[in-house]
Amino acid sequence: MVLASPVQTTSVLPCPGEKGDKGERGLQGKFGKAGSAGSRGHTGPKGQKGSIGATGEPCKSHYAAFSVGRKKPLHSNDYYQTLLFDTEFVNLYGHFNMFTGKFYCYVPGIYYFALNVHTWNQKETYLHMVKNGVEVVILYAQQSDRSIMQSQSVMLELQEQDEVWVRLFKGERENAVFSDEYDTYVTFSGYLIKHSGEP
Repeated sequence: MVLASPVQTTSVLPCPGEKGDKGERGLQGKFGKAGSAGSRGHTGPKGQKGSIGATGEPCKSHYAAFSVGRKKPLHSNDYYQTLLFDTEFVNLYGHFNMFTGKFYCYVPGIYYFALNVHTWNQKETYLHMVKNGVEVVILYAQQSDRSIMQSQSVMLELQEQDEVWVRLFKGERENAVFSDEYDTYVTFSGYLIKHSGEP
C-alpha cells in the first residue's frame, strides 16, 4: 500500500502599497469630564523693585471754628445794624472778620451757629441771624422789667464764599442789646460739623 505524500502549500503575503494622502479631519468628539485641580506650584522668584511713582497731593484737613464776644451795648437805629464784636475767643484761620462782623465760608459743609445775648429791661431785643443777606432765624425778647439771657442756634449748609452774620432790627420800637465794658454778655459762635467732601 502506497501512502500519498502531503501537499505542501505556500502562503503569499501581499506587499504594502504606497502611503496614501491624509484624510479629512473628523468631527470633534464630546468633551471629557473635568479633571481634578493640580497641586499649587512653587513660588516664583521675587520681581525687581518698581520705579517710584508720582508725588501725591498733600493730605488736607478741613476745620473751621470761631467764637467772638461783644462788651458794648447796641441800640436800634432807623436801619439794620450789623452786630460787631470786640473780643476774639477763637478764630481759626481768621474765617471770622472782626472788622465786618461776618463769618466767611472757606470750607463748604454743615455748620452749627449759636448766638447768646443779654436783653435790656424795659426794651425789646430783636436780632436776625443772616445768611447772604437773608434772615435765617430770629432772636426775640419782649419788653420786661427784668433783663435776661436769651439764645438762638441753627445748623446751616454753606457753600464756599457764603457769609453769615448777626444784625439788630431797625428801630420801629425801642430795641437794644445790653452789655458793659467789664463783662461779655453777647457771644456769637460757629463751627464746621461735616465737610461737604466727606462721605
